[in-house]
Amino acid sequence: MDLQTVVNLLEAEVISQRANLALVVKTGGAADLMSDVLAFLTPDSVLLTGLVNPQVVRTAEMAGVSAVVFVRGKRPPEETIQLADEIGLPLLATRYTMFDACGRLFHAGLEGPGLVDVYSLPSRDRV
Repeated sequence: MDLQTVVNLLEAEVISQRANLALVVKTGGAADLMSDVLAFLTPDSVLLTGLVNPQVVRTAEMAGVSAVVFVRGKRPPEETIQLADEIGLPLLATRYTMFDACGRLFHAGLEGPGLVDVYSLPSRDRV
């Protein structure tokens, strides 16, 4: 799914100055815990989050995330936008909740990273 489709489905605002809306994302994921992003998102994903601090951009870069969507109408501070522009990470913002935004993308065919093998997780993270 290309980012232009994500923008259309989420009625999103493009925040980044140089966002390539032809960029294709293969999967999607949602998290406010950046440790979950590192553990479960795959490269070439779109990340949906309610966090707007620069750490989101740094974590997305480490995880190979292709784009970030801020949910619930949140807008990142200028330092987050500048950092994302420096590394070429597209930032979008939608007024949809995280649940609704994920549902819209999934319904349109964007898949998530799949099932998690809880037994491969450290014991503190097991259900």
